[in-house]
Amino acid sequence: MTSPSRDSASDLVRWAAFSCVLVPVVLVLYGTSLGGAAGTALGLATVTAVCRVLLRQSERGAARMPAEESVPPRGRHGRAHSGSPSGSRRGTRHSGGTTPVD
Repeated sequence: MTSPSRDSASDLVRWAAFSCVLVPVVLVLYGTSLGGAAGTALGLATVTAVCRVLLRQSERGAARMPAEESVPPRGRHGRAHSGSPSGSRRGTRHSGGTTPVD
């Protein structure tokens, strides 16, 4: 069984392909030259192909998200975050409280 997003993505690509055929036919019927209609068809096909590639990449990224969410975030040196307040990190310099800095 396929997911609803995959079905909607496939439907979207099918409708786009249908428009790549329908739009040039309508343009020819309304008096546009065959060359102009062919150029339009080529442009629509290019845009459809690029959108299809981007949609597939988005689907793959969305499929990876649940797997990555189950892994706890890791710190800079491979340890889990200790939960210490942000002001108490090692190696940071702090000014002397309310002392003005010249």
